[in-house]
Amino acid sequence: MVMNNAEFKEVRLKVPVQHSELEQLEIGMIVYLDGVIYTGREGVYKRILEDGHDIPLDLPALSNANFHCSPAAAIEDDGSFNVGGVTATASFRFAKWMKQWFEKSGAKIIIGKGGMSSEQYKELFVPARAVYLTTVGYGTGALLGRGIKRVKQVEWYQELGNAQAMWVFEVEDFGPFIVDSDLQGRSLFEEQGELINEKLGKLYDGLKPPALSRYGETDDRNDELI
Repeated sequence: MVMNNAEFKEVRLKVPVQHSELEQLEIGMIVYLDGVIYTGREGVYKRILEDGHDIPLDLPALSNANFHCSPAAAIEDDGSFNVGGVTATASFRFAKWMKQWFEKSGAKIIIGKGGMSSEQYKELFVPARAVYLTTVGYGTGALLGRGIKRVKQVEWYQELGNAQAMWVFEVEDFGPFIVDSDLQGRSLFEEQGELINEKLGKLYDGLKPPALSRYGETDDRNDELI
């Protein structure tokens, strides 16, 4: 583990990452990765966990970092792939597969967008001794693409298509990502959301009550309609 920038607590990890390094991660830290990572989302999970296909890689010897994403890839004349960017996808959709995937793959880092709930972190991630890293916002696909040095392998491209295939990337200084969950199952998003919600009502102090002229309008967050 390499750490710099004390203000933001940035760390740089070599993949496959060691448990001792994960123990030092705190929610809110900025993480960059070196080594090998792979993509796996619902297409891969269904093919392996539901349809019974073997994992076509030696995991976790090769990598224990699973990225929920869709690469922007082009096929070159020689048959190789050129990846210009990687766009993270929402991870909560894959929660139902995570327990089995941790057991079968040995994954210790899940990367994606938006995170999962603290309950899912405690039920799924903590027993697997795994953490969740989230992308820092929209529009970072091209930035992340700069960290991809080579497409090492692509599995099930014809069967699953570009977005769902399993891609294996050699990466360097790949990031930035934010630690959303640590080994104790804390959630950065949930903890910060609770702090914001506690103080949000004070913004309305001293103001007259709004005229509720449309169905569903309210200034009480407990009455929100979704």
